[in-house]
Amino acid sequence: MALSLGKAACILTGASRGFGRSLALLLAPRLETGSVLIPVARSQGGLAELEAELRSSFPSLKVHSVQADLSTEDGLQLVLRAVQDKLPGAADLERLLVINNAGSLGDISKSFLDCPSPAEVNSYFAFNVTSALCHHILHPEGLPGAPWLVQDCRPFKSWTLYCTGKASRDMMFQVLALENPGVRVLSYAPGHLDTEMQQLARTKSADPEMREQFLRMKQSGQLLDCSVSAQKLVTLLLQDTFASGAHIDFYEL
Repeated sequence: MALSLGKAACILTGASRGFGRSLALLLAPRLETGSVLIPVARSQGGLAELEAELRSSFPSLKVHSVQADLSTEDGLQLVLRAVQDKLPGAADLERLLVINNAGSLGDISKSFLDCPSPAEVNSYFAFNVTSALCHHILHPEGLPGAPWLVQDCRPFKSWTLYCTGKASRDMMFQVLALENPGVRVLSYAPGHLDTEMQQLARTKSADPEMREQFLRMKQSGQLLDCSVSAQKLVTLLLQDTFASGAHIDFYEL
């Protein structure tokens, strides 16, 4: 297993809290001097705290956070401009990592037959699918491949938008891998994480069995600390033995 990810540029969405924040702090020591880390999130406060911690702990790492709403064209363009402005020349880098961690649950208080309005559906997919599809604009010419991240896509009752969005992203990245053999693509399911999103899952899910299941997992200590799952993903990237386009679950490792 490699000890570092080399001199790299890393774009990490959903970086201000939870899994994304843990991943940023675990990736940083694996990036060699001169590497660039661009954390992206909607929360300015969370980004500022993360950037301050990264700059203090890893002074040789160039950190440039971007506050952006990826459900909008303006938000995508903000990230694109940051990449164009902050990345050094392609010849100076060994690899580009684009880790698409940003995502949301959507309205899990309704069953499939009570699907929300078309406007709400479109808004959900703009953030959770379209933004990931449009990340090809972040891949400068001449840079080697990029692992991507997609979370769990198993079916859950009342989670129509969430499950459909995750399955769409999973298939999207399989197509990317087929079309681009030179790009390394990984879909990683991080397991049941102890996050604010999980709290919503056990309190807002329309299906009572879902609420009870997640509540039992919380009470019995079965939910995962974000740093534990993030470390497994970092190890996968360092080993670099996965088949491009593969979907790997935390619980399979």
